[in-house]
Amino acid sequence: MEFEKLQQIIAEVLNVEADEITMDTTFVDDLGADSLDVFQIIMGIEEEFDIEIATEAAERISTVGDAVEQIKAAMA
Repeated sequence: MEFEKLQQIIAEVLNVEADEITMDTTFVDDLGADSLDVFQIIMGIEEEFDIEIATEAAERISTVGDAVEQIKAAMA
């Protein structure tokens, strides 16, 4: 569930196809995201899931899988 919602957020922010996004997709290398894009994605995650991701945790997110783990940790 988290992954599918995250795919939609990423697809919307970066104008990519959601089905191109996998758990191993990296934001910078695979999707060409810059720091502002990643910030917008984090904001979208926080809004969609009604959670807060600490700055230190956000800085460790490099793949979609990392983001899913942060979502799960924040919801636990």
